Amino acid sequence: MFPVPREALLELLQRPSAAVLPVASRELVAMRIAAWPEPELPLQDPPTVLADTLETLVALSADGEVIAAAWLFALPSPEPAPGGKPAVLPAGIVDLLEGQQAAAQVWALHAEQHRGANNEGLRRLLLAIVRDLRVVPILLARQLARMRNAGLLEESQRRALARLTRDIHAPLANRLGIWQLKWELEDLAFRYLEPDTYRQIAAQLDEKRVGRERYIEAVKATLRLELAGHGIAAEISGRPKHIYSIWRKMQRKQVSFDELYDLRAVRVTVDDIAACYAALGVVHALWAPVPSEFDDYIARPKANDYRSLHTAVVGPEGRTLEVQIRTHEMHAQAELGVAAHWRYKEGGGDRAFDRKIAWMRRLLDQSQEGGEGAGLAGDLDSELVEDRVYVLTPKGEVIDLPHGGTVLDFAYHVHTMVGHRTRGAKVNGRIVPLNHALRSGDRVEIMTSKTGEPRRDWLLPANGFLASGRSRDKVRAWFHKLDRARNLQAGRELLEKELKRLGLHHADLSGVAKKFHAENVEELHIQVALGDVGPNQVVRALHEEQRAAAQPATPSSLPLRKPGGRKPAPPSKSRFTVEGVGNLLVQLARCCQPVPGEAISGYLTRGRGVSVHRTDCTAFQRLAAANPQRVLPVEWGQTGGGYEVDVQVRAIDRKWLLKDITTLIAQEDAHVLGINSDQAGASGRVHLRLRLKVADFGQLSTLLGKLDALPGVEEARRSA
Repeated sequence: MFPVPREALLELLQRPSAAVLPVASRELVAMRIAAWPEPELPLQDPPTVLADTLETLVALSADGEVIAAAWLFALPSPEPAPGGKPAVLPAGIVDLLEGQQAAAQVWALHAEQHRGANNEGLRRLLLAIVRDLRVVPILLARQLARMRNAGLLEESQRRALARLTRDIHAPLANRLGIWQLKWELEDLAFRYLEPDTYRQIAAQLDEKRVGRERYIEAVKATLRLELAGHGIAAEISGRPKHIYSIWRKMQRKQVSFDELYDLRAVRVTVDDIAACYAALGVVHALWAPVPSEFDDYIARPKANDYRSLHTAVVGPEGRTLEVQIRTHEMHAQAELGVAAHWRYKEGGGDRAFDRKIAWMRRLLDQSQEGGEGAGLAGDLDSELVEDRVYVLTPKGEVIDLPHGGTVLDFAYHVHTMVGHRTRGAKVNGRIVPLNHALRSGDRVEIMTSKTGEPRRDWLLPANGFLASGRSRDKVRAWFHKLDRARNLQAGRELLEKELKRLGLHHADLSGVAKKFHAENVEELHIQVALGDVGPNQVVRALHEEQRAAAQPATPSSLPLRKPGGRKPAPPSKSRFTVEGVGNLLVQLARCCQPVPGEAISGYLTRGRGVSVHRTDCTAFQRLAAANPQRVLPVEWGQTGGGYEVDVQVRAIDRKWLLKDITTLIAQEDAHVLGINSDQAGASGRVHLRLRLKVADFGQLSTLLGKLDALPGVEEARRSA
């Protein structure tokens, strides 16, 4: 800690760097300084670090909230007076402070890892856990200020700070295009990590940076006048190559210092392609080109669609100079699109990460043009929805998973055999089920058995064990290796369990098998065992087959409608439509209680209207055989409202069992109409009979699957 007098901080608050602070934020910072009980405030960094951070943020056109957040994060937070309440901060500043605190977790993880094995993962984790991306310029500005003052630190601290800068901060500054920060961060990190090489290159340059910058300014002025004289409207920018960039190019091209032609470079940006080649002619007429150092990436774009003209010339004073020429559109694509320099120099990135980088670039550009960043900040939730999660191993390595990834997905990402042998998991030290969905920043520990194999129910989507297709493929591959007999038996058990649960265990599957390109029912069982076909898919296909078979079964005793006769009945407002008959009382049969999606038939009763049964209902088949003239074809209506069904649950009695069951039913948006329970003697088991209201067959199937997966539940099925 660095003790800083209160007067020094109040004086810093009067500098121009604090001028952008709104009045309320300025008062908030002043109150924080005044509230500290001692005359000196303990800061984590020297006061020069805070001053440099604020000046850099002002140079980046940061808004008042960002400046205030940088101030407040640097200051210690006093304890509220007895009986008093802590000061209430604006929501935007709170998010920025929390983001800086979250970033400290990434710095700690970087210190734990070895040899920078996972730097890209740490950069992604940083952007995933930071809610307000305006935090990143604060982090970059503070790191630059710390590097400028690193000479005050011990050697070990200085090198650790330089490694963090090289691995995290400099690449982010590069991706954001904040060049004035990028080159200085890279040079300072290189200076402390490779001091001998740094001094050697600096000596070979044979001039100070100020001199090189003055040379570039002179080149820009000369070239600007020459282009204007030829009627070419152009923007010219440039800066001398910094020391780290020179070293990187020497390493990449395996050349000596004397063989580099682009130690100094300018960029010419024009309106169209014709102007590019016209500007190239002016440059070559002005200065002699270097043979073999011309590349036409407009006629022959790079594989990443990067387009530009590159040439090297012998410029003023006989010094080599690189000139890049491109259109404004090419420049925008190179800076923000798929051809961005950071892509082909550092490696690719995923789309969500790219969107965050592009959003920040637009925010910076807009603020520097004097615009308001609130519009972009407001679009953050809708535009930057993260479709990846970044979680940590016990050693602090970052694992990249799809959104919704579970601890089981994590295990399979670590290693296939780890996934196969997984039997439990801890997230942030707390034991969780295998279908627990992970969030960015979670630290996951997998508990495995010495020997083991995956379970087939991991492949069932309703159980939610695996969100990654890659993980599911690994589980399927395991079962593909098993012998036919084991797969056949396992598939039969899985399918019979699902059919029994839905009261369809007597159904004939021979017709359904063909729909899944299976030669027979045995092949269908094998497909179910391998996860190629889900039990729910088979059940749905079975219902569709039964419904299709029931439709043409109109009894011959019913009169046929004559052409041009009675008009069809208007659409029914009830749950069912009875073909050819209107204004009849229609009700569900209590014996089988069909739900939407199942094949159904109607039976005309005496005095109670039409009773709707499942087609395979035993009672209906008996009635239809005795009185076939009373059978009516019916179909499900279009209006909702829900359908009642009886469900049986057998489970080991435990505390909170009923609460867990009813909570799950509520989460699935079903309704409990009645509950009855029986204790099975001294066995410790309980039999629950639930009367539920569900929307359709699909909801019932999903609900039964999740009930069956609850701890202690031995069976959950529809009542016969």
